[in-house]
Amino acid sequence: MAKKAIILLVTGFEEIEAVTVVDILRRAGIEAVSAGVDSMSITGSHGITISADKKLSDIKSDADAVIIPGGMPGALHLHNSNEVNDFIKDMNSRGALIAGICAAPAVVLAPIGILDNKAATCYPGNQVDFGKSTKYKNKAVVADGNIITSQGPATAMEFAFAIVEKLIGKDAVKKIKNHTLAS
Repeated sequence: MAKKAIILLVTGFEEIEAVTVVDILRRAGIEAVSAGVDSMSITGSHGITISADKKLSDIKSDADAVIIPGGMPGALHLHNSNEVNDFIKDMNSRGALIAGICAAPAVVLAPIGILDNKAATCYPGNQVDFGKSTKYKNKAVVADGNIITSQGPATAMEFAFAIVEKLIGKDAVKKIKNHTLAS
């Protein structure tokens, strides 16, 4: 059975971080479902409007992964959503993969305790919002247990590959890298 990942979309999300991940996951055969938090038509931080596959309120937290793009003010909107926070915490309690990029690790994941006692990265400078038990790593992508974090738009492809590797393995990543000319 195919793995399933939910990508959270809210007004002001970082387009590269969301679309790159959806594309790479779908190339890998992972069911990547974009979930609109505030509507089905969501405009990103650079004015690109995306149609979500479903509303978050219509999705059960039974997926294998949840992916949280950054971008501003998108990350703040996610942080301010009780629905989003409850969804992420429920997914984490089941041991699902939790993956955040750019501002999302510091703005969305850290405040709800997801990064406690974990190594993580984020957009440089945002680590000041990490809790004392989170070990900041200045790396493009950091994986620690069921948590994957990444720095920002330019690391989105590497972030997507790390998610694919965690969900279905290195062979799938190698195949996609060959097809997309990634190094």
